[in-house]
Order: sequence, then C-alpha cells, then structure tokens
Amino acid sequence: MTKGGFDKEADLCTAFIETLPKGWTAYPETGGFDLVLRRDVDGFQIGVEAKLRLNAKVILQAAETTSHWDVASPGPDCRAVLIPEGVSLDLSGLLPRLGLTCIRMRADRGKHKEGWTTNPFQPQLPDTKWDDGQWFECCPAERIVLPDWVPDTGAGNPAPVSLTPWKVKAIKIAVTLNKRGYVTRRDFQHFQISMSRWMQDGWLLKTASGGWIAGRTFPDLRARHPTNYGQIEADYDRWKNPVLPPTQPSLLEA
Repeated sequence: MTKGGFDKEADLCTAFIETLPKGWTAYPETGGFDLVLRRDVDGFQIGVEAKLRLNAKVILQAAETTSHWDVASPGPDCRAVLIPEGVSLDLSGLLPRLGLTCIRMRADRGKHKEGWTTNPFQPQLPDTKWDDGQWFECCPAERIVLPDWVPDTGAGNPAPVSLTPWKVKAIKIAVTLNKRGYVTRRDFQHFQISMSRWMQDGWLLKTASGGWIAGRTFPDLRARHPTNYGQIEADYDRWKNPVLPPTQPSLLEA
C-alpha cells in the first residue's frame, strides 16, 4: 500500500463506504462528486471528493464554484474531502475557510490486534441533534437529485461510469423493449427522453407495422450497469408506461 495504507483512491472510497454508520447511504459518482452521502432520515447531503493526499486539486474539486451561473445550481448541504489518515495535512487550515471538512480514513478501519476498535474515520458524520463545529452548511438553492437506485458503479476510479438520469431512462426503454418486443414514440414521450439519438445511431429499427425494435448497435446497458439494470427491471410495474399500445400492429405509432 502507498498513501496512508491505500493503493488507489477507489480502495479508499470502498473502505469509507463499508464503514458508514447506519442511517447513511452513499451514492457513488453522483452529482459531480466521487460520493454523495445521504442522511436517510431527512435527505441531508454531503458531497465528497477523495484523494490519496490533500492537495490543491481535490480542494478545488470539492469547493463551491465561484461562477455566477452556478449560484442556483443543485448542491449538497456540506462538502468534504476524503483522505487517508496519516498523510500530510499542510493545507488543512484552508478547508474551514472554504467551508470544507477533511475526513481522515484509517487503513485498518479502526480495528486493532488487541480486539478493541476506534472510529474508522474522523470526524463523525453530522447528526441531527448536535454540531461539533467541523461541518459547514452551504445552504444550496436545491439539493442534488439522487437516482431512485443507488449506482452500482465504484467511486474514485480514473474513468468513472455514472448512473445518470439519461441512463435510467435508457434502461427503462431497453426493459420495455425486452418485455413488449417493440417500443413506440409514446414510450419515449412517457419517459421524457429524446428518440433522435436512438434513430441516428441505428440503435432502433422501424418495423413495417410502425413499431421500433432493437438494431444491431443497440447498447448493452445491462453489461454496463448489471445491478441497476436488474433493479429497474424488477420495478417495471411501478414505472412502466401505463398507456397500453394498440393491439393491432397496423395502428402502432410511427
């Protein structure tokens, strides 16, 4: 292991997620952060950027932007940087001035040979009843919109794959196509996703009856998000298009 006992930022994020206290849910690669933590009782959010050492790059990634275009953009209630315990904290004095919290993660996850344990990371996540002065609320105009399903992607990877709102809608189209055998323009309208890309890239082919079926280049969304695809598919009856297509193929919408 290298920095503070972790080889990669992904290892650091994995250790952190696995030691989160009850009542918190981690959303990897969401809202432009390595992690968005959600306090389940009230939806309170913490945006987290992870690095193997504290440097200017991770501080800028985690801090609020100064652009006036982003003043009303969605954001978390608090912002933090996640680093291994034991690495240099030379820049830590800047963090409170920028409204950032430094989370320090132990490589041993707080376990010791003697059998006793300590908190795996410091400081503790903010509670609804107390404030230890180490968390700084940003008061965003609105919180980050989180997906209905926790992304099955890892956090802290060099080329992250995100479960974006577009991908959720695309998976719903793919599931509908698989269950029904075809889709129509009405399905795209229902899920509020543009049909243009699917037609231009050859993902869909028009049938003689007016419906659309999978083309040769139809994306394999199950392979990209195996867990999330299965979860969304299992919830089909909850989100499916309630407007049934015509029973006569000749009446399918073009």
